[in-house]
Amino acid sequence: MSHDRGEGAGADGIHNIGEAAALSGVSARMIRHYERTGLIPQATRTRAGYRLYSEADIHRLRFVRRARSLGFETADIAVLLDLWNDRSRASADVKRLATAHARELARKISELQAMQRTLEELAAQCHGDGRPDCPILDDLAGPAPAEGREEG
Repeated sequence: MSHDRGEGAGADGIHNIGEAAALSGVSARMIRHYERTGLIPQATRTRAGYRLYSEADIHRLRFVRRARSLGFETADIAVLLDLWNDRSRASADVKRLATAHARELARKISELQAMQRTLEELAAQCHGDGRPDCPILDDLAGPAPAEGREEG
């Protein structure tokens, strides 16, 4: 098959980048990024240099999109893709990665909830009127708490 300008793409299961983006739900910009980073293989090119994607490429892009929607980092997605492609894999390996990610999400949620509580407490102390006194700004300007101190 030889497409010069990508015309006819899609009719034979081969798609240009715009079609691949529409079918996978991944933007053309992110498709190019995933190619550059090696998360997906480099696309086949026409003589004119247009990218062409197979149905298998679209499926892989959907996999990446779903993994990203669950908050997996690129490195973990690469491992998941390898496991997905390895029919002799042990499901325990996949479960281990998923449960570790779930624990990390729980830790982040806990941190976010603590931040939310702190902000709600500070906002409750603030009069929110025309006075210049502001416990929120006072807290931000004060010494950092000993726990969780940022280091530079």
